[in-house]
Parts: sequence; structure tokens; C-alpha cells
Amino acid sequence: MSQNHNHPTEHHELNWIQKYVFSVDHKVIGIQYALTGLTFLFFGFCLMMLMRWQLAFPGEPLPLIGKLFSDTTMPGGVMLPEFYNSLGAMHGTIMVFLGVVPLAVGGFGNYLVPLQIGAADMAFPKLNAASYWSYFMGGVIMLISFFVPGGPANSGWTSYPPLSDIASTGQTVWLLGMVFLITSSLLGSVNFIVTIVQMRAKGLSFFRMPFFVWAQFVTSFLLLLAFPPLEAAAVLQLMDRVAGTSFFLPSGLVVSGNPLTIAGGGNPVLWQHLFWFLAHPEVYVLILPAIGIVTEIIVNNTRKPLYGYKTLVYSVLFLGFMSFVVWAHHMFMTGMGTTMSSFFQATTMIISIPSVVILTCLIITLWGASIRFTLPMHFALAFLPMFAIGGLTGLPLGLTTSDIHLHDTYYVIGHFHYVVAPGTLFALFAGIYHWYPKATGRMMNTLLGKLHFWISFLAINGIFMPMFIQGIAGVSRRLHTPTMYAHAQAVQGTNVFMSCSAWILGLAQLLFIVNFFMSLKNGKKTNDNPWNGTTLEWSTPTPPPHGNFTKPPIVYRGPYEYSVPGHATDFIPQVQPN
Repeated sequence: MSQNHNHPTEHHELNWIQKYVFSVDHKVIGIQYALTGLTFLFFGFCLMMLMRWQLAFPGEPLPLIGKLFSDTTMPGGVMLPEFYNSLGAMHGTIMVFLGVVPLAVGGFGNYLVPLQIGAADMAFPKLNAASYWSYFMGGVIMLISFFVPGGPANSGWTSYPPLSDIASTGQTVWLLGMVFLITSSLLGSVNFIVTIVQMRAKGLSFFRMPFFVWAQFVTSFLLLLAFPPLEAAAVLQLMDRVAGTSFFLPSGLVVSGNPLTIAGGGNPVLWQHLFWFLAHPEVYVLILPAIGIVTEIIVNNTRKPLYGYKTLVYSVLFLGFMSFVVWAHHMFMTGMGTTMSSFFQATTMIISIPSVVILTCLIITLWGASIRFTLPMHFALAFLPMFAIGGLTGLPLGLTTSDIHLHDTYYVIGHFHYVVAPGTLFALFAGIYHWYPKATGRMMNTLLGKLHFWISFLAINGIFMPMFIQGIAGVSRRLHTPTMYAHAQAVQGTNVFMSCSAWILGLAQLLFIVNFFMSLKNGKKTNDNPWNGTTLEWSTPTPPPHGNFTKPPIVYRGPYEYSVPGHATDFIPQVQPN
């Protein structure tokens, strides 16, 4: 077990820029990640709302704002297919790489992990700052791609060659942005691993760590091991585009009737292997921090010890390991052969087991509890069935036979978004409402929060549940005009319903934005431990000062000692002596 030898040190007064812009304090960097991630999430969501107009009313001019776009994207307010493809590619890229991961890992991880393990800061504060600014530069480069000739990347968020190798200039900018984003994640993951291993407080053994810290620990290993292949692949594709190489370009390509003059001999499927070797662990990078957040909130609001703590820890460790041997279930249609497809089919079924174990432990924790239905608890409870729907609908996609029909249909989009949107995003909202008082010293408005929850919950299911109907009907994803196909015309009514739900969901987020900023000044002031929590972050002053703790904490017990018989209160903080 490691001990934290951090002691308060003398430090000179920092100016505003040093303190809030180029800070090396993990809390400020966490808030920078969170605010930047939330901004990109809203921007990526706006791109999707534009797409939903085209899907609901194909060929109709976009009212009010349609004429603000140029003739190369939306002449007369009518969306061109090329612009629709660009919106789809950038929506996926921004939501995953610029929104959810930075908020879940960079935001919550940076702010909470040092607090929950009793550390004064991250192990490498300057590396932490470099990680954020690398992410920020990646985001700026992605935004610049909207203004280059030909528009932003339009080869999907997966950037499949050979299309991506011969696409417009925006694809080159996309690859440059990805290099910065991947570098950011690598810097951050090394920092998290060293911090958790080396800087835990005295008495905080591994099995006394909060489950949220375990989730971030496993997530960091996934980022560290899975991102380098994609960074290498991005550089290779960049070389294909600007240096005349043919890593992913096969011989004999004909573009618009003209043979492509290239060296040839490359393999487009190689890119898919390198991409999905990252992108499937990436799914667990999205979901594991969310599970950690939900676990903390559920345990706190059931006032019970976490059921099966060690079982949960072993489950996420196994989940992390298995996530590296399932990637090719995204590639059943590439003709890999029955032996390999059977292997990946089997591993895909196996990886569903730890997810079921995690959900089961959380549901048993709820059983028999006097549940406090706080605002964060609303979002945490909604996470459980939403994540379950996302997981269950993924099983047919992991079976080669059913995947033939469902591959690249709206069923896939529905499955993935149930994991990431009403799943991960609801967990992230739960975390914001739960730890906002610790970061600001004020509570968020409960009425606005509950309106935000119920409208979002109904609207988000209105968007994604009909996608399963469309997918089973055979409607392909990435269709600019779905009504061109007879089988899609039969379910076109669902597109109108889904689009209306999306616009309602967008309006609901305005309630959250108003609540977030209004509560900074007008929110009810709170004490250091408003939720009566047991973990170390609730034993710091509010907001936590530089160095976090007034004196180095000593941990005497596990993280979830609630409702202990014979004790005066229904919680015992980790720092309270036996």
C-alpha cells in the first residue's frame, strides 16, 4: 500500500491567468475539461438536430436558420447530401472524442480521483495541464475543419478508407485533430495510473478505494493500451492523403470513371482492425466512469453498503481485459471466415456477463433500502434500465447470423446510443448534480433539475426507441433521403416523431444550462457534506482549497459504511477513527 507524503507547502500568489487558465491544479483542470466537454456536447447535439430536420422532412428548406448557410452546404435552406454526411461524421466525432470522454474522464476523473484517494494533486500536474491543452487544440482543429474548402470530414466518424483517403481537405484536418485528442488521452491515462498507485492516503488500500476510483483506474489502462494503434493508424492515413503512400489504398481503384494513380497494394480492412481495436474499448471508456458515478450516487442514497463491492471490482477488471478481444464483431461483413467470426461471437457473449453482474449488484443494493429520491438519484436510477436496454440490444449484433440483417441499419445507432446517451449522459448529469455542491458550495435548483430530468427522459426514449423499429425494417444508416426507398417509406412517420423528440430534448438542455449558471450565484448555500457521504472528498473544505486537505488524511475503514448497527448516525466517514 502506498502512502501520501504530501504536506502543505509555501507557494506564491498566482495571477488570474495562472490560476484559472494555465492552472496545474487538478480541480481547475477538471472544471476546464468539464466546461469544454459540455460545450462540445451541446455543439455536437446541434449538428444532430440539423440532421433530424432533413430526415423528418427530406428536401424541405430548413425554416428560420436555413438561409444562414452557404450555397455549398444548404442552397435555399435545403441540405445537400455532402453536408449531411459531414454533419454525421462530425456529430459522432465531437460527441465521443470531444464531449463524453473529456467530461467523464478529464472532468470527473481529474476533479474527484485525487480527492477520493486523499492526494494533494495529480502525480504530474504539468502533464495534466498539457493533457487538457492538447485536447483543447484538438477541438479547435476539428472546428477549423468546418471552414476549409469542401467542408469538414464526410467519411463517417469511423473514417473508413478508401473513401476517407480520397475525401476533401476536411478529412486531413480531422486526422490532425485526432492526433492531438489521442495524445491528450495518453498523457492523462499515465497520470491517473501513477496517481492512483502511488498517491493514496495512509490506510487507503486498494480494496478501500471508492468504486469510482476503480472505474477510472481501469478506464486509464484502456486508454493507454487501445489508443496508440489508432494514433498510428491516423498517421498512416494522413500519409496516404498527403505523402502519396498506400497503406490503406488497394490497387486498381477507379474514382468517377478515372483510374487512381497510386502505388496501391494497401488494405482498407487493416484500418478497420486498427480503428475498432481502439473503438470497442472506447465504448467501455465511455461507460465505466458512468458506472462509477452511478454506483457512488446509488450507495449514498440507499444508505446501505454497496452489495458485492469486490465482485464489482473484479467485474470491471474482467470487462477491461475482455474489451480487447471483441473488436472484430464490428467487422462480420468483411468476410473474415467462420472460424474467426465464431471466436469473436463467443467473446462478445462472454463480455456481456460482467455487465450483467454490475447491474445485478446495483439492483440488489437498491433492494430493501429506504431510498432518498434526490435529484442526482433520479438520473442514476434512470441509467440502470437505459444501460440494460443498450446492452441487451447489442447481443443480436454480436451474433453473425442476425448481424447480416442488422449491420449498418438504424438498429445499430439505437443500440449504441442507448448505451451512450440515456446511459452515459444521464450518469454524467447525475454526477454534475451530485458533486456541484462540493465544487461550488451551492446546490442546484431542484425544480429545474426535475423538469430537466423528466423531459429529457421522455424525449431521449422518443428519439432512440423507434430506431430499433427502423433497423428491423431494414432502413440503412447514413441515408440523406430515406424516402427514396420503399421499405423506408413505411416507417417514415417514426422519423418525424424522433425529430420532434430531438428538438424537445434540445430545449430541455436549456433548463440545465440556466440552472447550472444561475445556481453559481443564487443556489442554496451548503455545508461540506450535504449528502452525508462517507468518501474522502466530503471531508475537505468546500470548495476544496489548493492542496485539498487541511492535513494529510488517514483512512480507517472502507468507502461505504452506511447504517452501521449501534452507530449514532447512518454514515461513518472513512477518516473517522475506529
